[in-house]
Parts: sequence; C-alpha cells; structure tokens
Amino acid sequence: MTEGTIPAAAEEGDTLTRLEQEGEIAADYLEGLLDIADLDGDIDMDVEADRAAVSIVSDTASRDLQKLVGRDGEVLEALQELTRLAVHRETGDRSRLMLDIAGFRARKRTELAQLGAQAADEVKSSGEPVKLNPMTPFERKVVHDAVAAAGLRSESEGEEPQRFVVVLPA
Repeated sequence: MTEGTIPAAAEEGDTLTRLEQEGEIAADYLEGLLDIADLDGDIDMDVEADRAAVSIVSDTASRDLQKLVGRDGEVLEALQELTRLAVHRETGDRSRLMLDIAGFRARKRTELAQLGAQAADEVKSSGEPVKLNPMTPFERKVVHDAVAAAGLRSESEGEEPQRFVVVLPA
C-alpha cells in the first residue's frame, strides 16, 4: 500500500459509519417532531443503496401518520428535506437520506417499478418511445431502474416540476 491511500474495506467501513450516524441524527430529529406533534410512531433505521434510510412506522393503522405523508407524499417530501437539513446542520455534509412514513414510499416504489416495466413492454412491442407523466426525482429514479432491468434505456426530459421519463427503444 502506498502512502496516502486508504484500503477499500476501510473506506466502506467509514461510509457505513457515516450513514449510520446520519440515520441516528435523523431519528433523533424525527422523534422530536413526533413528540411535538403528539403522534405515535416507531423509527427504523437502515442503510440502503449507499444512503441512510429512516422509516416512521406504527403498529396500528394510524391515520395520524398519514397526515405526515400528505397528498401524494407532499408532506413526506418536505419532512425528508427538513430531516436532511437537520443532518447537514450536525455533520456539515450534504445528506441523501431517504425517509418513508407508514410504508408510503415502499408502496410507491412497487407501483412505479410496475409502471416502468409496463412502459418498457409497450416500447418493446410498438418500437416507439413512451412518455410518462411528470414525476419527482425519487419516482423517476425508480422508473429508470425498472426500465434498465427490462433491458431498455430511458431519459428524463423537461424542467422541474414538470420533468418526466421517456422510455426509448433499445
């Protein structure tokens, strides 16, 4: 090993430790938020795809947590940004943390993967590009991954908030 290089295993360990720290900071922030709002929920932390993942879950089918999701996940997106800012304030580093509340994002991921696969099937059969409706960056990423898994390629076009995915023939 040459001077100044870090073994890959050490870098991976440092990354995992950093992501776990992000998750802990986010969990503390979200626990405080739940306390202020007088909402019940448990916080789960994990590391998925090189980013911290934090979920607020409840044993009961609580409508209260649905308030934190909002219409089409709008409140969830805002809470995710606030949580990322809280992590940034503590660490000084930009966070790519993903927040899920009451399984909303997990359900959305499944729906979007199916949409991407269906669009890929349509493109394979017609040979023509398919344009999808505007989506958030998270939604576009899930669709891009599903299209790639189907063996095709896709691109994002347009300007936020009207940015959309176009599925292209091979």
